[in-house]
Amino acid sequence: MKKKLIIKIGTSTLTAGTNRISFAVIESMARQIVELKKEYEMVVVSSGAIASARQFVEINGFHRNVDSKQAMAAIGQTKLMELYDTVFATFGLNIAQILLTYRDFENPVANENTRNTIKRLWQADYIPIVNENDTVSIEEIVLGDNDKLSALVAVITEADLLILVSDIDGIFNRNPHLHPDARLITEVSDLASIRDCVEEKESTLGTGGMSSKLNAADICMRNGVEMWIVNGQRANYIIRALGNGIPFTRFKQRP
Repeated sequence: MKKKLIIKIGTSTLTAGTNRISFAVIESMARQIVELKKEYEMVVVSSGAIASARQFVEINGFHRNVDSKQAMAAIGQTKLMELYDTVFATFGLNIAQILLTYRDFENPVANENTRNTIKRLWQADYIPIVNENDTVSIEEIVLGDNDKLSALVAVITEADLLILVSDIDGIFNRNPHLHPDARLITEVSDLASIRDCVEEKESTLGTGGMSSKLNAADICMRNGVEMWIVNGQRANYIIRALGNGIPFTRFKQRP
C-alpha cells in the first residue's frame, strides 16, 4: 500500500520572490511528483489564487479591502488551476480541484465526503489540488496561507507526512534574516520549547509566517501526523528531503 503525502506550497514559494506565479516552480513540483507517485498517494495544497489574479487584472484598492481580495481570489483560482493543468499535463499528471473552508472540517459528513472524494481521485489516478475557498471565506486571506488547511487535510486523510514547502530551511533558534549566526533546529518534539524562537519576517505576498506553521505542526502532532518544513528554493527539495539530502525541520511527537 502506498504512503500518503500532503504537499503544501505557499504564495511566496510559488512566486519565487516575484509578483507572478512561476512556471518553473510548478514544473519542479510536477517533475518530483512523477517520481514520488511510485511510492506515495499525494495531495497538493496550493495557495496563489490572488497572486495569479494579479497577473491578469488589477482591482483598485484590493490591498485594503478584503471583499476585493475575495473577488481577486475568484478570478485567480481559475488561472491558478489552468497553470497547474497545463504544466502537470506535460508530465502526464491528471489534476482535480477541491475547494474547502474550515467549516467543512467541523462537519462530520463534510469530513467524510472530502475523505472519500480524495480516495476516489487517487483510485482514478488524479492528484487533488486543494485550496481554501477564498470567495466565501476570508480566514485564509487574513490569517493562514493554507498552513492550517494543509494540516487538517493531512489529519482527515490519515497522511503519513505533511511537507510545508517554504522559502527557508525550517525553524531556526533566531530569525536567520536578522541574525547571520542563527542555527537550524532539525527536530522538534515539543512545540513549547521553540515558540520563543519565532521572529516573523514581513512578506508582501504570502500570509503564512512561522507562527502559522507552528500552529499547523500542533494540529499534526496532536493527531499523529509527522510534519516537515522544507525549503522550496532548493533543487528537488521533496525528493532530497525524503532522502535526508538537505537540511530541514522535522516535527514529530515522541512515542
